[in-house]
Amino acid sequence: MSGTGSNLAALLAAHEDPAYGARVVAVVADRGDIRALEIALEAGVPTAVVSVKDFDDRAAWDAAIAETVAVFSPDLVVLAGFMKLFGASFLARFGGRIVNTHPALLPSFPGAHGVRDALAYGVKVTGCTVMVVDEGVDTGPILAQATVPVEPDDDEARLHERIKAVEQPLLVEWVGRIARGGLRVEGRHAIVG
Repeated sequence: MSGTGSNLAALLAAHEDPAYGARVVAVVADRGDIRALEIALEAGVPTAVVSVKDFDDRAAWDAAIAETVAVFSPDLVVLAGFMKLFGASFLARFGGRIVNTHPALLPSFPGAHGVRDALAYGVKVTGCTVMVVDEGVDTGPILAQATVPVEPDDDEARLHERIKAVEQPLLVEWVGRIARGGLRVEGRHAIVG
């Protein structure tokens, strides 16, 4: 986790239903000052913080966060708002079972500014993507996408809020589907069930 915890709150609400199939077993963050940690603690979910600044380099941080996540033995790692890229250690340990979201219809507009870039390009429709994480930046196999029309008066903040309103339920839906049906990756294809 890196941020406000709205995706975490939605996942926690969903996991209360036994039919959902998924349980949040831990929340690991890269910063200690985020709302997501408070939400997790309030829900009785174990937490850990592994800050990049506590390590000499990114490779050491990557190995440490991989070890920390491994303690909780997750079947799936959900990067709900996590804003850092993982390196070789983490991907070697959890590759093929890391899910993330992106506020654009990949492969268009990858990277940290997908909403801004979509607006600048003048697209009439954008949206969000749920994907399996690989070693690239927003290049992993796509699980699901949802569209959001771009309104004439949209600015980056307004459009991003509308995308998040679609992105969050899409993430929750696909985490549940994966928990109930399993996930496998075959080349560029992510297959659930």
